[in-house]
Amino acid sequence: MKLSSCLAAFLVFSQILHAAEHDIVIYGGACSAIIAAVQAKKMGKSVIVVSPDKHLGGLSCGGLGFTDTGNKAVIGGLSRDFYHRIYLHYQKAESWKQQKQSEYGGKGQGTPAVDGENRTMWIFEPHAAEQVFEDYVKEFGLEVVRDEWLDRAKGVKKDGDKITSITTLSGKTYTGKMFIDATYEGDLMAAAGCDYHVGREATSVYDEKWNGIQVGVLHHRHHFGAVKEPISPYKVPGDPKSGVLPRVSTEDPGKYGEGDKKVQAYCFRSCYTNVPENRIPFPQPEGYDAGQYEILLRVLKVGWGEFFEKFDPIPNHKTDTNNHGPFSFDNIGYNYDYPEASYEKRREIIAEHRTYQQGLLWFVANDPRVPKKVQDELREWGLPKDEFTDNGNWSHQLYIREARRMIGSYVMTENELLKKLPTPDSVGMGSYGIDSHNIQRYITPEGNVQNEGDIGVSTKGPYEIAYGSLVPKKGQVGNLLVPVAMSASHIAYGSIRMEPVFMILGQSAATAAAMAIDDGITVQDVPYEKLKAQILKDGQILHYDGPSSSKGVDPKTLKGIVMDDAEAKVTGEWKDCGAAKSFIGDGYRHDNNTKDGKCSLRFEPKLTKPGKYRLMLAAPPNSNRASNALVEVQHLGGIKKLHIDLKSPKPAEGLFWIDLGEYDCANDTAITISNEGADGYVVVDGARWLPVED
Repeated sequence: MKLSSCLAAFLVFSQILHAAEHDIVIYGGACSAIIAAVQAKKMGKSVIVVSPDKHLGGLSCGGLGFTDTGNKAVIGGLSRDFYHRIYLHYQKAESWKQQKQSEYGGKGQGTPAVDGENRTMWIFEPHAAEQVFEDYVKEFGLEVVRDEWLDRAKGVKKDGDKITSITTLSGKTYTGKMFIDATYEGDLMAAAGCDYHVGREATSVYDEKWNGIQVGVLHHRHHFGAVKEPISPYKVPGDPKSGVLPRVSTEDPGKYGEGDKKVQAYCFRSCYTNVPENRIPFPQPEGYDAGQYEILLRVLKVGWGEFFEKFDPIPNHKTDTNNHGPFSFDNIGYNYDYPEASYEKRREIIAEHRTYQQGLLWFVANDPRVPKKVQDELREWGLPKDEFTDNGNWSHQLYIREARRMIGSYVMTENELLKKLPTPDSVGMGSYGIDSHNIQRYITPEGNVQNEGDIGVSTKGPYEIAYGSLVPKKGQVGNLLVPVAMSASHIAYGSIRMEPVFMILGQSAATAAAMAIDDGITVQDVPYEKLKAQILKDGQILHYDGPSSSKGVDPKTLKGIVMDDAEAKVTGEWKDCGAAKSFIGDGYRHDNNTKDGKCSLRFEPKLTKPGKYRLMLAAPPNSNRASNALVEVQHLGGIKKLHIDLKSPKPAEGLFWIDLGEYDCANDTAITISNEGADGYVVVDGARWLPVED
């Protein structure tokens, strides 16, 4: 036999070996992939994880250690097991290298970092999370191949509506009975011929309010309205002829409610430390250009003081650092091509994001024009020597907040999240607020720079996620489940896209895949009641009747007669919010800083008896609050007008209160607060009548 014939035969034989069939083939290396593989093994199925990533766990081990829990009561099954294993890791003395365990008392997203009663921990270092995923691989004997990239052009083979195999760019082929796409990008889902969407749908598509272009809507603190004075986008402030500064688009942002093809901004959830012996100074990246940060310089120079707001503490004196403010770590407008881009183009986009973010750090730490106080504080931080050691101590995972989203058998929308519509066939729950980061930075008609797309809306408690949102439309692909790039509108995905939820959905997807194999049916035909029974048996939470938020305080547990903001008589348009660490009931309200005198809340309690009462207002503090909010107190002596400072209420009973004084009151008593003449946000959580003892 000729040498060439031998080589050809060897290659064919090699492909046959690599094409050995598994019950379930999972493409992707994110947290959902590993959890799905564990569940498949637990159900007695052969499974292989084909990961384009070298490091397993995706963003959960890529820097996002300050977990977006929402209401942790609805995190069950293997997702909760992951956080239990994190807890066990930090019970070991050797896990505390730069800090004593007793010194760490971190607070998470509305929950303590450590829940000793339930033996879970929600905040962690990147390497600790990665070790948990590697422990899963070892403990369950998971077959994992790494650095294998799907041939998106011709690597998916189908027989009718069934995928028969996938082939990677290296030529390796993996055959299976069921497939799971656990990538952030939805690459397998798209290559297999599923319908999907990129960008924002118009509000009219699913009858939503918060989808589409949101010009004029300013939530959170990630817009230029949070700065003391307008910021000019021009090289010479106020002079359009001088040209536009970098990082500002000259395109029209579009009309409110219209759809577009743009996606919310990405960033690295980078990890820093202020321990000198473990700290590497922030490097100057190749291609650094100080001119890219002129807008930030202008923001800092007008006194904006929130640069370190999202240096969230994780164990061993490190941070999970996220975007915060009008010009921060989110690289607004530089990711639009990413979802559909080639691998080469994606690598270029990722590199540009790294240059931008490292350049921003270098700029603030070293440019002499930066305010000294900010510069000196940033110089105390640097990259940790013991994280991401094979990647220049920088995260290997860009935060892909949104890419492709499947249009599946069922589309989750804000209407299900807000409980305006019922959700069929729950396979897990989410609870984080509806959250989109900014999508555009543009020039307003007045000639100022502004951001657009940042949305924060409370779901007022956990919500169910439909099984149909994990499976393609019937007839498109019958043996594929998609727990990450799942079927949801842009704005619904803004809440669902949290790492604990991806693990929940990965477990449910693998359960459905195993059942479809056993019954010889498509994933669309898996009987829900049978699926539900198994999911519940495995510890998942599918329905919830408890307190809407783990941060909410039941007003019945508080002293006196307490009214939540939801019980007040409302005038004008108030915004619901749930960002504070604690609040009465399901959230609180703010007037969106309109200062127009059109917004008021009136509290009218039912007193058990007339008498002397101390009256109080509950309001979470922040530096952006009004210092002169108008309050009218109705009491037996008449009406008293007050101007109160909402910046500095006093803590008590886990909340923040403003004392309005003592009054003789009967059943016609009332407290009214309005935004007339306010010099900042008017924020109201509730009101209290506290009897004064004789």
